[in-house]
Amino acid sequence: MTTREVKMINQGLEDEMEVWGYRPCLWKMILVGIGSVCSCGLLLLLLYWLPEWGVKGTCTHTSLREAHTLLLRTTDEFKQWFRAKVHMMSAPGKTPFDSLDLQSTTQLPNGDGDHSVSAVDEEHHGKFAYTQPVEINYFNHHSTIYYWNDVIHNFELYKGLEDVKVSCANIHSDHSIGLSKTLEDYRRLFFGENEIAVRVPSLFKLLIKEVLNPFYIFQLFSVILWSVEDYYYYATAIVFMSVISIATSLYTIKKQYVMLHDMVAAHSVVRVSVCRGDKDVEQAMSTELVPGDVIVIPGNGIIMPCDAVLVRGTCIVNESMLTGESVPVTKTSLPSSGEEGTMTYNMEEHKRHTLFCGTHVIQTRFYAGELVKAVVVRTGFSTEKGQLVRSILYPKPTDFKLYRDAYLFLLCLVGVAGIGFIYTIVLSIMNKVPAQTIIIESLDIITITVPPALPAAMTAGIVYAQRRLKRVGIFCISPQRINMCGQLNMVCFDKTGTLTEDGLDLWGIQRAENGSFCPPESEAAKESLVNTAFVACMAACHSLTKIEGELSGDPLDLKMFSATGWILEEPTEEETALHNPIMPTVVRPPKQVNPEANQNNPLTQNLELSELSSCEIGIVRQFPFSSALQRMSVVVRKLGEKHMDAYLKGAPEIVASLCKQHTVPQSFTETLETYTRQGFRVIALAHRQLESKLSWHKVQSLSRDLIETNVEFLGLIIMQNKIKEETAGVLSDLRQANIRTLMVTGDNMLTAISVARDCGMVRPDEKVIIADAVPPKDFNPACITWHYAENPDQDVKDTQTVEISLEEGVYVDQLPQPDQDYHFAVTGRAFTVITEHFPQLVQKLALRGTVFARMAPDQKTQLVEVLQSIDYIVGMCGDGANDCGALKRAHSGISLSELEASVASPFTSSTSNISCVPNLIREGRAALITSFCVFKFMALYSIIQYLSVTLLYSILSNLGDFQFLFIDIVIILIIAFTMSLNPAWKELVNQRPPSSLISGPLLCSVLTQILTCMVFQVLAFLLVRQQSWYEIWTPLSDACNVSSSGPPHRLNVTTPHDHKNIKNYENTTLFYVSSFQYLAVAIIFSKGKPFRQPSYKNWPFMLSAIALYIFLFLIMLNPIPAIDSFLEMANDRWASACLSRLFCRKNKPPSVLYKLLALELQDDADWPPRPSTVTYASAPQSPISAPL
Repeated sequence: MTTREVKMINQGLEDEMEVWGYRPCLWKMILVGIGSVCSCGLLLLLLYWLPEWGVKGTCTHTSLREAHTLLLRTTDEFKQWFRAKVHMMSAPGKTPFDSLDLQSTTQLPNGDGDHSVSAVDEEHHGKFAYTQPVEINYFNHHSTIYYWNDVIHNFELYKGLEDVKVSCANIHSDHSIGLSKTLEDYRRLFFGENEIAVRVPSLFKLLIKEVLNPFYIFQLFSVILWSVEDYYYYATAIVFMSVISIATSLYTIKKQYVMLHDMVAAHSVVRVSVCRGDKDVEQAMSTELVPGDVIVIPGNGIIMPCDAVLVRGTCIVNESMLTGESVPVTKTSLPSSGEEGTMTYNMEEHKRHTLFCGTHVIQTRFYAGELVKAVVVRTGFSTEKGQLVRSILYPKPTDFKLYRDAYLFLLCLVGVAGIGFIYTIVLSIMNKVPAQTIIIESLDIITITVPPALPAAMTAGIVYAQRRLKRVGIFCISPQRINMCGQLNMVCFDKTGTLTEDGLDLWGIQRAENGSFCPPESEAAKESLVNTAFVACMAACHSLTKIEGELSGDPLDLKMFSATGWILEEPTEEETALHNPIMPTVVRPPKQVNPEANQNNPLTQNLELSELSSCEIGIVRQFPFSSALQRMSVVVRKLGEKHMDAYLKGAPEIVASLCKQHTVPQSFTETLETYTRQGFRVIALAHRQLESKLSWHKVQSLSRDLIETNVEFLGLIIMQNKIKEETAGVLSDLRQANIRTLMVTGDNMLTAISVARDCGMVRPDEKVIIADAVPPKDFNPACITWHYAENPDQDVKDTQTVEISLEEGVYVDQLPQPDQDYHFAVTGRAFTVITEHFPQLVQKLALRGTVFARMAPDQKTQLVEVLQSIDYIVGMCGDGANDCGALKRAHSGISLSELEASVASPFTSSTSNISCVPNLIREGRAALITSFCVFKFMALYSIIQYLSVTLLYSILSNLGDFQFLFIDIVIILIIAFTMSLNPAWKELVNQRPPSSLISGPLLCSVLTQILTCMVFQVLAFLLVRQQSWYEIWTPLSDACNVSSSGPPHRLNVTTPHDHKNIKNYENTTLFYVSSFQYLAVAIIFSKGKPFRQPSYKNWPFMLSAIALYIFLFLIMLNPIPAIDSFLEMANDRWASACLSRLFCRKNKPPSVLYKLLALELQDDADWPPRPSTVTYASAPQSPISAPL
């Protein structure tokens, strides 16, 4: 093996990574140690921030087998680097599913290699007795352990029982007995404790991690520098701000850890009954479970501590924690025979038989004297709940152009600081400034250029937006995504419960008799229909159950069952134990003796009691609804009948394909299309009479494929799914705002197209082209049939079939060329075929695809990824049921469910309609514009201050300590935090805010302001030196005397009172000019319409700006000695000069003689006469005064 090898782990999965092996290198470590000492630890910090450099700087390449340290890099667009340490453990076998030789009695020694052994390993090694222990390398990354595999020469992850590719039948035959204690302990070496351990870090660890952030290191450097310069006040202010920021961050992080820990730990450790062989059952803690264990599900329910597949009995489960859907789900035992029994067990395909970790088993149904059992499939972080927690603990970074551009802009500022750094050094050397002062002032220019309050100011706008969203009922768990909402240009909507009402209303039924449809009927509870198979199917074919006396289950099932007026009765636990073998759930019409039950159904009151009794139906077995199969069925027995019946319901196309063809009406297709085009939800029913020889036990082992065949078509149930009132208006607003919308649903294609037309997603004059793809079969290549939804059976000239062999490819001219006003509609099956066989068409379809029907949950996620691949910023809005993957994958997922599953979605709305979407986009746009405004303002603030300090350095001066403090605290912080308060604009506009800081208009805006500020500062700096009253200020100069007889220039005298030369006219001039520039730039950059409300409606910002303007004008024009002294300003001549310029120009002669005389006497040094002087008459030229 080469030392430069690179391997892939988790290949093909979302967390795929490249991995390299390294071993420590002594000479590199010595060099790093010397460099760290010479750089005062800065080199260590750099290697800490950059794991790649840290590993390469201290280690050399080696093979993965011999590696001590691993370097990992994700293969996604983020290319994140991680480092992991390799450990070693000793075990009796190489993999967790090895068979152990139990005959040996030699004690297994602990590993004593160079690598460390975990505490868990040491605890269990002594429990085994084997001759040849095996040393296995492993490493831990993001709560997942990877073990070395000598066969594939790579590290691999053991997830659970699925790793051995076991069939459903083998789970029953080989894994349903349970594990011995020894084998359980052995497997625990590999899988560890069954716990989702969210360890809350100590405050000290969090503090160290937070403080080592590059920003705070820069803050520390700045504070040390300012302290050396005796800028104690400003340094203290920055320390105060940093402490508050760190404390707030620590509190938030700690709180999130605690909340997640409490959510996970609430029911994570429970006592369970574990099977040890056929009969033995012992109590154990759930943390001891490993894949392969068999646990007993108690009758009163349990919070599942692991993922387990049901091998005996039936369970009613609430899966809201994972799916967001609070409707209880029926879980049945894994099929053990038939075609399904030979299938390899897959958690996704067999989820109807799988109990997931964290879900609540409400109750069980079981055989008399037998236990409900499940085989543990996954434990710990490998479970579905564990994966969800991992995605929260280790989220992917938010990839947003604004943040990337912000870093580039900061690098530009660093470049500007570098220019100032060199300028300061050169200028100081020319002026023979001491070396210590040169170092301090040159470093000071760097701290001025990078604004210390930038992160806090940038966060303020997002925090305010989050608060406003909360007020309108939208809750956010990922605040950084609010800015992303401002860039959304595509929103995908689920249909049922999102665009349409969650509940379905029964519009009517249409029975089929003798191969033809009867006229539609609006009532199913008619007296004449009680004994029909159609009503019996409606009453029995469902997964409803009673929880605390209330019927609970799928809303469609509830609506369908309540339309019959029948009653459901479930056996109690005692009744189940007394009867053999099963006490079934019973449905029956309401009895006459029970007036409460039939008072709402007067049609049943005249029936004979005997007739009602004969209609009593016991539900023997259920085959729950499957998304993949698009149907469900039940096996029932009517009271008094010797045979059993099977009832089936599901998607009309699927049910019709399973029926005897002569029972399906010839007008089936036309009738179905008539209803679906009108937006109705149509369900087909079917029935089959089973053989009399089938026993109750035999039925329990039959596969559903044998039951669901050769059935007789009964008719259609037509359900009305009304569009929500807000839907059409919201979609219209989004369309006007140039935001594309599409529907992704699990419902029928024609129903989805009808709803899309009704709600305005597809306009009446726009065409819908259905892409129907068929996979390759019998030497025929995969093909796509294109046809219009209005008339699928039109002539060949309007229907084009594209048959493409995988070698030839496809060309655009093979596609139909309709007008530009068209939409594609694709089914889930076609989407899979096109993705696999026509990958070059996927993006073209996604570009104009509007309706995606019959989509499975994973297909919804794939669609979101396809849209993102063509650079759409995608939002996903769903009701939480089956949308979790897409909600999490989208740039902005909006869940309309407030259940625990909303943890998978960045945003959750308390209102159950899509009106939250435009609100979120408006607030996102406002937050994004606010981020731009604040960033530009903070960048200009640093540049303006940089210009001021650079000009003052030229005269060996600087801004004073309290001047810095006034600018940074009083002006900048107040303005930055209040300018973020502008609310969002009241409506969506058809333009989107810019997504990049590095764009022409924005750069032009910033550069123009920089040039303007620079010109005014330079002019002010030069003009003040040309004033007649200007002098190089020292404390000894007489600032109040404007006499022209004094010397025009004084020597640059620096006294002990002002050794930094702060109190001079240049300083005061630039302080005032720059202060006004900060305020002017804030007002200019505080953009309002069309994304934010105008600034004049932001009263905190306006009050702050006006108050600061008044204050600055006040202290400039009317100097206050205390403030001048505090700010170290030479304000006397400055203010009088300004006032005289404004009100009485000095060189303008007075209009009256006495004023002219007074002005002349003011400049006369000999007036008034001195004491004891005599004035003599003299020649007219000039009077002479002489002392006595």
